[in-house]
Amino acid sequence: TQSGPPETGLGDLPESVVASVLVYLNPQQICRVAALNRAFRAASSADFVWESKLPNNYKVFDHEDGDDKLLLNLCKKDIYARLSRPNSIDGDTKRMKDNKKNEILDMIEKVWLHKGTGKPCVLISFNGLSITGIDDRRYWSRIPTEESRFHSVAYLQQTWWFEVSGEVEFPFTAGTYSLSFRVQLGRLGKRFGRRVCNCDQIHGWDRKPVRFQLGTSDGQEAVSECYLTSPGMWNLYHVGNFVVEDSKVPMKVKFSMMQIDCTHTKGGLCVDSVLICPK
Repeated sequence: TQSGPPETGLGDLPESVVASVLVYLNPQQICRVAALNRAFRAASSADFVWESKLPNNYKVFDHEDGDDKLLLNLCKKDIYARLSRPNSIDGDTKRMKDNKKNEILDMIEKVWLHKGTGKPCVLISFNGLSITGIDDRRYWSRIPTEESRFHSVAYLQQTWWFEVSGEVEFPFTAGTYSLSFRVQLGRLGKRFGRRVCNCDQIHGWDRKPVRFQLGTSDGQEAVSECYLTSPGMWNLYHVGNFVVEDSKVPMKVKFSMMQIDCTHTKGGLCVDSVLICPK
C-alpha cells in the first residue's frame, strides 16, 4: 500500500514566516506562542520582531549601570527584557542628597517599558516632589519600608496646609498616558514580623476632598477631586490623562495634589510616589 504525503503542521512553517506573523502580536502574546514548538520558539527571538516593540528612543531609558554601550551587545529580545525591569534614569543627576547626614539617598525616578504595550512607565519618588513642610519633623517623617520601590515613604503626622507637587520632562512614546498618586492612609510598620498599619492619626480627609491637577508643556490640563479612603491599603488616585503626539520632543508634565482648607487639620497619610503609565 502507498502511504499518503506526510501531514504538515505549525512546526513545519518556515521560521521567517512565523516571525512575520509574530510582529503583529504584543510582547506577552509572543512569549506565550513561543512555547508551541521549536519553530515558534526560534522565531520569537528574531531581532526584527522585538525591534518593532521597542520605542525608537529606547536607548535613553537605560542608565542603570551608567554605560550606554551595554545595550549594543544585547539582542533586541534581551534589550526588551532588560528595559521591562525598572531602571533608574539619568544616573547620579537623579539622586537626592540628605544634607544633614551628607548621604546619597535612593534614585528618585525609575522607568521601564510596559510589557503589554512597549510604551514607557515613569515612577517618581516622594523625594523628587515638592512637599510643603517635608523638612519639619513636627509634621513629616521618612519611614523605611519594603512596600515602596524606593525603600521609603513620607508620612504626615498632622498639617493645616497639605500640598504635594512636582514635574517631569521625558521623551514619551506617542500615545495616551495616565498619571496617578500612590498614597495610603495609616502609618506603616511591622509587629512580630507581620505587616501592621497604625490608623490612630488619620483625620481630616473626610471633611474636604483632595484636589488633583496636571498640566503639560503643550497646554493639556486635567483636574479631579476625591476623598481619601480605604485605610491600610495603597491606592492609586487618578489625576488625569494626557496625550503625546510627537515622541521626538520631550513632554514636560506638572502635577499636584492638595487639600489647603485651613479650617481643619489633616494627618495620618503616607505618600509614596507618582506613576505615569500608558492608558
